[in-house]
Amino acid sequence: MHRIPAAAAALLFLAPAAPAFAQQAAPSDPALTVSGSVAITSDYRFRGISQTDKEMAVQGGLTIAHESGVYVGTWASNLSGWGTFGGANMELDLIAGYKVPLSDSATLDVGLTWYMYPGGADKTDFAEPYVKLSGTAGPATLTAGVAYAPKQQALGRWYFTGADAAAGVYNAPGAKEDNLYLWGDAAVGIKGTPLTAKAHIGYSDGNPGLGPNATSVAPTGKYWDWSLGLDATWRNLTLGVSYVDTDISGRDAAYLQPSFSKGQDGSGSIANGAVLVSLTAAF
Repeated sequence: MHRIPAAAAALLFLAPAAPAFAQQAAPSDPALTVSGSVAITSDYRFRGISQTDKEMAVQGGLTIAHESGVYVGTWASNLSGWGTFGGANMELDLIAGYKVPLSDSATLDVGLTWYMYPGGADKTDFAEPYVKLSGTAGPATLTAGVAYAPKQQALGRWYFTGADAAAGVYNAPGAKEDNLYLWGDAAVGIKGTPLTAKAHIGYSDGNPGLGPNATSVAPTGKYWDWSLGLDATWRNLTLGVSYVDTDISGRDAAYLQPSFSKGQDGSGSIANGAVLVSLTAAF
């Protein structure tokens, strides 16, 4: 899934400093936990669509969580091609939320992600609240989620086709659209091995055209994405291999060309099936 480094810093310094402790190192606060990861992946796929022109990406994130369930975090990745949202070569997500246990095996997570594209054109950033329900069933960890971004210009249908975008003529400047994403994840550890089998399915319903920067979170309006994969973990390192795909056909994607293609030259969709390989280090 970001925008809260400043807020996180504020949490760490809520207690006023006293002169008597000037020579003392501040004790660690067990109420706060810090976690994060860095990763390299063969392609950055966001809901099945390549955001790096089918090329490699370097990614990283950091989360600060309080024992109350409140957390803040940030995550970033490089971008290329379709994913640049108006010229940005980086996505920077800010996240804030609250997790509450519903039982010994179920957790409700409510939060908001603010997607930012530093250096991109105007009207690229957008906010997306989400709700996730996670739990365990035997050896399986299951998650169901819904994310709904209310109407915003970054999600609007400013261009009706890729040809309109290439010509630089807006069909509906200032248009606003919303976006709905539903998803489910499952992970099952394989007993006696460091392997975990994973599956994902998602459904998008949003703008069936192109936004103010010739991109869209749901490029064909409504579509499915899915993936199947296997993770191998050793200490804090995880090697992942997965197959990701969508039901966006070449015909459905054609009206988005040339934007919706590798190299943005009209030669091939960036939503077709692909094998992804990633290496992640957690800390």
